[in-house]
Amino acid sequence: MAMPVSIPRLCRLAGRTLSSLPGRHRRAVSLPAGPRFVSTATENQFQFRLDERTAHSSLDLFKKDTGIIYRMLGLDPTQVQDNPERFKEWAVVFADTRIDGGRHYWEVTVKKSEEFRVGVAEALMSRDECVGTNSSSWVFGYAQRKWFAMTNSKVVPVSLVGKPDRVGILLDYDAGLLALVDVEKPRIIHALKARFGSPLCPAFGLWDGELLTHSGLEEPEGLK
Repeated sequence: MAMPVSIPRLCRLAGRTLSSLPGRHRRAVSLPAGPRFVSTATENQFQFRLDERTAHSSLDLFKKDTGIIYRMLGLDPTQVQDNPERFKEWAVVFADTRIDGGRHYWEVTVKKSEEFRVGVAEALMSRDECVGTNSSSWVFGYAQRKWFAMTNSKVVPVSLVGKPDRVGILLDYDAGLLALVDVEKPRIIHALKARFGSPLCPAFGLWDGELLTHSGLEEPEGLK
């Protein structure tokens, strides 16, 4: 039987836990106007890159901004361009594409990390919070050799044998569905139901190793 996952463990960053952080006012982000693409199409082959403007200073982007590496020490935050889109406490990065409709699929190579979260979050989510700990984000994660689904700090164990090298993420915005996909079968392993009301971004949290994203893919057959 899967054991419950510790919230403080899942929410740590740079040696601190959620319970050790001082209380503060949580503010939403006001994003400046820019070239970000808002996807309303229902077709597959959804493409994105990771947005360096949102990346915490402990995360390095590589492979043309499709991958992220976690650096325990990271950069001195004062050496990173200050902007309201950047996560300053949590090792999180968003993709550069916003979604406000349609059905979309992408994959993530996870074999080089032992602690991460992958999913979606509202584009205007507060940068003072971590993905999975609020009602503005929906993620699947891996920590302590266990998979889980998480939103609004509620952790649900996900039954998955072992740890695949690569997983898929299926988002059906209009149906209110986010699913973790076994790319080998293919099949949906676990699904989260939600009522999406704001533009979303693919979102990633990383506390160990590296992740590599793969977009522009066809949705596998049989996931309808």
